[in-house]
Amino acid sequence: MKNFKKIGAFLLVIITLLIIVVGVFAYTLKPDYSGEKELSDLEKEVNVYYDDYGVPHIYGENEEDAFRTLGYVHAQDRLWQMELLRRIASGGLSEVFGADLIGTDKFFLSLGIADASKLTANNADESDVGVILAKAYLDGINQFIKEGPTPVEFYLTGIDKKEFVLEDVYNTIGYMAFSFAMAHKTDPLLTTINAKLGPEYLNGLHVGSSVDTEWIKNYNPTSSDTIQNNLTASVNKALGALDIPLFEGSNSWVIAPEKTKNGKVIFANDPHIGFSQPSVWFEAHVETPTYSKYGYHIAGIPFPLLGHNRKVAYGLTMFENDDVDFYFEKNNPDNENQYLSDNGYVDYEIITKTFKVKDSSDVAFTYKKTNHGPILNGIADQIQGERPIAMSWLYTQMENKVIDALFGLSHADNLTEFKKALPKIHAPGLNIMYGDDEGNVAWFATAQLYEIPDSVNTKMVFEVGKGLPVDKKFIPFNKNPQAINPPNNYVYSANNQPDSIAGMLYPGYYLPENRGKRIVQLLEPKNDWDLDAASDMITDVISSVDPEIVTNLSKYIDVSLLSENGLKAIDSLKMWTGNYELTSIEATIYNRWVYYFLENTFEDELGEALFKQFLGTHFVKRLIAPLSKDEESIWLDNVNTAGIQEDIAAIVNTSFMDAIISLEKDFGNNMDYWRWERVHSIEHPHPIGQIAALRSFFNVGPFSVNGTREVINNLAFSYDKTGFYKTTSGPSTRRLVDFSDVENSISILPTGQSGNPFSKHYRNQAEMYVNGEFRKMMMNKVEIQKSKEILIFKPKD
Repeated sequence: MKNFKKIGAFLLVIITLLIIVVGVFAYTLKPDYSGEKELSDLEKEVNVYYDDYGVPHIYGENEEDAFRTLGYVHAQDRLWQMELLRRIASGGLSEVFGADLIGTDKFFLSLGIADASKLTANNADESDVGVILAKAYLDGINQFIKEGPTPVEFYLTGIDKKEFVLEDVYNTIGYMAFSFAMAHKTDPLLTTINAKLGPEYLNGLHVGSSVDTEWIKNYNPTSSDTIQNNLTASVNKALGALDIPLFEGSNSWVIAPEKTKNGKVIFANDPHIGFSQPSVWFEAHVETPTYSKYGYHIAGIPFPLLGHNRKVAYGLTMFENDDVDFYFEKNNPDNENQYLSDNGYVDYEIITKTFKVKDSSDVAFTYKKTNHGPILNGIADQIQGERPIAMSWLYTQMENKVIDALFGLSHADNLTEFKKALPKIHAPGLNIMYGDDEGNVAWFATAQLYEIPDSVNTKMVFEVGKGLPVDKKFIPFNKNPQAINPPNNYVYSANNQPDSIAGMLYPGYYLPENRGKRIVQLLEPKNDWDLDAASDMITDVISSVDPEIVTNLSKYIDVSLLSENGLKAIDSLKMWTGNYELTSIEATIYNRWVYYFLENTFEDELGEALFKQFLGTHFVKRLIAPLSKDEESIWLDNVNTAGIQEDIAAIVNTSFMDAIISLEKDFGNNMDYWRWERVHSIEHPHPIGQIAALRSFFNVGPFSVNGTREVINNLAFSYDKTGFYKTTSGPSTRRLVDFSDVENSISILPTGQSGNPFSKHYRNQAEMYVNGEFRKMMMNKVEIQKSKEILIFKPKD
């Protein structure tokens, strides 16, 4: 017995020591939010005040010192995120995660982002103020890499920390630009549908613009101011393997003084981005004698993409314009290394790339390139089609001035200065939203647009010798969609169809009118907006379109076919207002019904694999409303039922009964248990959280959450057979700036300010976000200086 007691005591000591060691180790990995540090190349002392949510308020005597400090404090909370984002475009993910990411690295390397980044960085003007500040920011990151604690993810993956260079900034911007694009999900799929089924089926998808939907209206009072199936599967796999933010959509509206209670502009913005942990934005407030900005930064990019001060506020949504095109190429039958061009057969450019793979030898691969762009066949093993497909992307084909643009936007103090920076954004296409303390409100679609003849369908892979020319005819920036101080006294953007551009409807991958229509419904009649009303609006969960779809579909319901629950469900749906609160039963029924309506309409023609890809596109969201009243759609007939011609009534009734049966199977016959909170959830995934044992440590959630896709509180998901909706993207911040009281403007992040799981700010906003709550974006220096946590940076001797 004594021996057992001794062994027990010994084990207790060992366990206690292990706990102490782990605790000490974890403590050493925490970010420092107070104390003193020395920073190389500082001219003067910089004070960083951390507020209760971990936002740094940086006060420096000059901008170079402030941005150098920003780099350090950004890195100590987000170095792992910086590392992943810079690796995507440069083919560095396999080195971290192993062979599963080889296809991803091949794909992104072939896009040419890394080559374009290297060229841009090499040609950077060292005397340019923006470049000087960017390098100061990178110096701050690199000092943290040398002297700060190593994030736990580096230990778990076994990779070494390496310094950041200007090229990395452009690689991160390049990844961001590509993640905006929808063409890779859409064009090859539509081409496959056309080839497999014919143009009648393509026309039945309502892909084009409709005059019946809500458009964003132009208004410029100063007009003189100046595939294939396998390809889609491959790209989706490459992007889906990463728990890294993908840019999806967004809302923003800016209300002019004439419509606000206090006679000042109110600015609202909530960019919709794929959920991940850490979340995409790092908030930082920087003050110097020449620069003042409360900004939202992407990891590794020095200048904020969203920001405000006491004079101006700006933000963004995704424009969704089409700047990616695919071309079939024709090989020379006598020489597979040549393709047909306007000048006859010419040689492919042959490019070889090599990258590292964890626990394996380096991978070298070769791909071909035409005058249109890289040939995607053979880059990833999943692409088996025989016809060569080239991808043309404007981002890599033009001089990159995006950093110059971000510098200009962040340093502008009035509308005139702000507008000067906008033409420098050639890609990705963005809707830039603007408001200021002088009462100006504005919306600008920023992208380098070009002429597209009406006869050219950019949503298809172009046949050989057809499509857009290599040398495009560009449209001047002052012809881009925009509205400056329009007579309705507000501007908005919800990724919906913009008004005409240079006399044409510009092709794109615009989202349905749902959010835009709801925004206009709320803004138009009200002329006494204040911050409380605007915050209610940004968390609104009413669909402006779904009840109309219910009305369209329910007129085909044959009640004699319905069960008791079916009768109760259809009666309840007819009374539904489109509310997506957690307690809604109708929301659950509606979404099950719509899924089965889509499945029973399209899966017989498309097959399981194509149908799954189809559900992941933007255009399927736009399709539901017109399809609900399209009695002549060729898709309605089930091709698997010979001798029977299904019509819309047959599909609608079958789908409704399928929905009721599936809900009874999942939740029982009591409809009280069919609440939205039981099927709609949110979890913020970390790449290492894919390991089951580490999920609860790295991931944040899951939580039941109200909202749905294409309401203002846009918490989006893709339909699948499960009938459970795991939210994949949504507001990456909800942000409201009231120029009548700038110092009490408000925002929220989905999880927390820090990407370090040992930080107290890793997840401390998650429940507030789910509950639709906000916190203050502090700008009052006296209030800020009362902070309990102050980190002082002094010049290093």
